[in-house]
Amino acid sequence: QVQLVESGGGLVQPGGSLRLSCAASGSIFRLYGMGWYRQAPGKQRELVAVTNDGGNTNYADSVKGRFTISRDNAKNTVYLQMNSLKPEDTAVYYCNADGGTALGIAPRNYWGQGTQVTVSS
Repeated sequence: QVQLVESGGGLVQPGGSLRLSCAASGSIFRLYGMGWYRQAPGKQRELVAVTNDGGNTNYADSVKGRFTISRDNAKNTVYLQMNSLKPEDTAVYYCNADGGTALGIAPRNYWGQGTQVTVSS
């Protein structure tokens, strides 16, 4: 019903920057909350940043001041600008969204396939 496709991951040196994008497509009536999660090897998936359709944002303490989440509602796209990257930011980053397909139908939660971010010298 709704597909999320991430892009923008890659290899970057410590202190560098990357911008991740997540574009939603499919039978979209309305996108509500959108966000980014990450999962490092051997660790639980954790929330990085989220934003709702009212523009409110929330960040993990570990990324506050370095990462910025934003969205372009006209393009059904959410972004994650990552600055001052650290090796501990290395993970697979997943896009997540709550999407509704019609009025009166509860939104469903969707996940992207993930994009690898590696921060290393």
